[in-house]
Amino acid sequence: MLLSSCQTPTPEATAPEASPGTTTAASPTAPNELRTIKVNPSWLLQGDNAPITLASEKGYFAEEGLNVVIERGYGSAKTITDVAAGTVEIGFGDMYSMIEFNAKNPNDPVVAVAVPYNRSPFAIATLSTNGIADPKALQGKKLGAPAGDAPRKLWPVFAEQVGIPADSVEWITMEPKLRETFLVKGDVDAVSGFSTSILPALAKAGKQESDLTMFYYNDFGLDLYGNAIVVKKSFLEQNPDVVRGFLRAYFRGMQDVIKDPAAGLASVMKAGDSLMEEASEKQRLKIALERLWVTPETEANGLGGIDPARFEQTIKQVAGVFEVTPPPISEVFDDSYLPPASERGLPPAGDRQPLN
Repeated sequence: MLLSSCQTPTPEATAPEASPGTTTAASPTAPNELRTIKVNPSWLLQGDNAPITLASEKGYFAEEGLNVVIERGYGSAKTITDVAAGTVEIGFGDMYSMIEFNAKNPNDPVVAVAVPYNRSPFAIATLSTNGIADPKALQGKKLGAPAGDAPRKLWPVFAEQVGIPADSVEWITMEPKLRETFLVKGDVDAVSGFSTSILPALAKAGKQESDLTMFYYNDFGLDLYGNAIVVKKSFLEQNPDVVRGFLRAYFRGMQDVIKDPAAGLASVMKAGDSLMEEASEKQRLKIALERLWVTPETEANGLGGIDPARFEQTIKQVAGVFEVTPPPISEVFDDSYLPPASERGLPPAGDRQPLN
């Protein structure tokens, strides 16, 4: 499989020409025989996008008649907006932000069709030397995050869960690329963000996980799901076989990554650009494997689905922050396009290789 930069194609485009910002998979089938689908992974191509790149490399998307083009994202909220606008056909985004978007844009609803990230990466990180061993000890401290940071937005819910007033901390705003620098320099006592971003960035600054104290939102009563695969409802209704085919190929790729994460990492590095650092992408993939994908829920029920009671509870928890009426699950998540549960199971534990 060869991944190369290309111009953003139209849905029926053939072999696109080179331009920065997108990557496409060459496949055993000629491009003009495939339906081109633009997929936004929510940010730059990263280690935890290995199911996409490995599925492309192995020809799984081509078997479904699809030529998948990866369009870089600029955050979950922008991805949802782009899906609704039709700029991309498929996105990876936060369902809770999607609920807010749909409430404000009822004529362009977006719906989740799969939830590969069974747990959220939302976390608060502090240096162990700061002596903050419990979330309650954050009272009176300075917390840092970009203005649009999703965990920051949900801080009032997290604070309620751990039993402290939401206004008991001072928020310091900075650019995303400066968040970890503020923490290391001592300009803030803790930062909020995605573990898949914070941990690799702090590792580059010389801080290993053993040097940190991490408060994961899922561990403190806010048992959120992570990113979902989202599509525009009208696109789903008009292209059901495209969505079904994408999901079949994606989860085949995900199962293969769980079995052989080194192969998944290699496929990401092959698909990415020269600026990607393998150590950082390896850490991101390892976090996804150990905390976000393989969980007791997915061990029992397989990949991609939800537990209705858990999801309903989290919708109620975040609805107040977004100032929306909690919608019924059926308006947010449609599992009827998923492969059968028998095809989405986790590989047997004995077949899973570690990512060392």
